[in-house]
Amino acid sequence: MTDALKLSASLRTGDSGRRASIALREQSLIPAVVYGKGIAPRTLTVQYNPFDQLFSKAGESSLIQLSVDSEAPINVLVHDFQRDPLTNRYSHVDFYQVNMNEKITTEVEIHFEGVSPAVKDLAGILVKNISSLEITCLPADLPHALVVDISALKTFADYIRVKDIVLPKGVTTERNLDDVIAGVSEPRSEEELSSLNQAVVEDVTKVVAEADVKKEEKEKEKAADDKDKK
Repeated sequence: MTDALKLSASLRTGDSGRRASIALREQSLIPAVVYGKGIAPRTLTVQYNPFDQLFSKAGESSLIQLSVDSEAPINVLVHDFQRDPLTNRYSHVDFYQVNMNEKITTEVEIHFEGVSPAVKDLAGILVKNISSLEITCLPADLPHALVVDISALKTFADYIRVKDIVLPKGVTTERNLDDVIAGVSEPRSEEELSSLNQAVVEDVTKVVAEADVKKEEKEKEKAADDKDKK
């Protein structure tokens, strides 16, 4: 496991309503909460830039040593977060405090690396069926990501399955081992692409025609209602 990343936080006191949260965000602070099994939730604030930089490295599957004021650091994971729909800035963060002696189950991203000969030499299309894998392990054994080497995909008949991933020591998964993670599909011919484009055009034309019919029916109904009212 990669060394835990570090982040400072402060206990949040006073009003915790919407206006107070807006005021905090204007000070480049993110409202947050930390909770865990058998642990009472506590409301916090974290500095925006340090969290943004850390989360880009940690994601939701790396341990973070969270220091709350002058307390001893606690081990947490980013359990959830919200973003402002307009600015896309973080607006709230949930930290989950883990027990280092108890196994946790979480999703870990799959990182694809290497070059597939079926893509490079045969002009195939890489198809990724699974982008993350649910694993179980002790927090200390939690990997930041699982790496899949796609150089094993040499033909269109080759597949990478869950059983092909070498999980780190202490890490297990309940996922079906025969589930396909990635493969390479044959390139589409010009005829197939033309047929596909034509199908899309026909679908769009059909949708537009149906919308026009419904609009016309509503206009007739409205005209009839207006006539009855007179």
